[in-house]
Amino acid sequence: MNSAPALYRVDRLELAFAPKPWAFAIERRAEIDAYFASLQREKPALWNGRVLLLHSQVLSDGVLRGGYLETDYASFAAWGHWGRPHAGVHDCFGAAALVGADGAVLLGVMGAHTLNAGQIYFPCGTPDPGDIIDGKVDLEFSVRRELKEETGLDAAEFTAETGWTIVVDGALVVAIKVLRSPLSAEALRARILERLARERQPELCDIRIVRGPGDFDAMMPGFVTTFLAQWFAAG
Repeated sequence: MNSAPALYRVDRLELAFAPKPWAFAIERRAEIDAYFASLQREKPALWNGRVLLLHSQVLSDGVLRGGYLETDYASFAAWGHWGRPHAGVHDCFGAAALVGADGAVLLGVMGAHTLNAGQIYFPCGTPDPGDIIDGKVDLEFSVRRELKEETGLDAAEFTAETGWTIVVDGALVVAIKVLRSPLSAEALRARILERLARERQPELCDIRIVRGPGDFDAMMPGFVTTFLAQWFAAG
């Protein structure tokens, strides 16, 4: 039986690039390549870039420490499609919880051409080699980058809360940074939708506003509803 997602508060992240071979990607290479070729026929926009996965982690004294390896997107996608079997890694990524002046939270709906089509979650993405700065994997940089790429909004427009909320859901480790805006959720949504309308193939196809548990949706992953339930319960 799967355990419920767990939620932690940390003051900071200390994450290093510590490359090593990923046995899963090596041992199941033929299956991975066959799966990804089939996936690309279904979703031609997908490409086999490089991503980072956490292979060691310790959470103590308000700090999440860990090391990342580098692998190909095909191996990462296959691992996820096969239910994220135990393979010595976690998908550890940063996410932006956008909070309007009215306290509502904004989520993106993934477009049909993406791997996670229809799912509803925070602006986020698995880190890649571009997020390695001076030997460190900088999830704050990754969050700012993903926010800009997905919504067109600049993190400088928001007030970032100190620290992070970590949600651990099986093989997922999500570092959530709360970003508060002086604008209402409706105004933020209008700005993002205007930007999406100008893109040929935006990653997001819609923006949802969540004002409480009544707005939860079955397409929201567990890490999203776990965070939001705690957020609204805290007022």
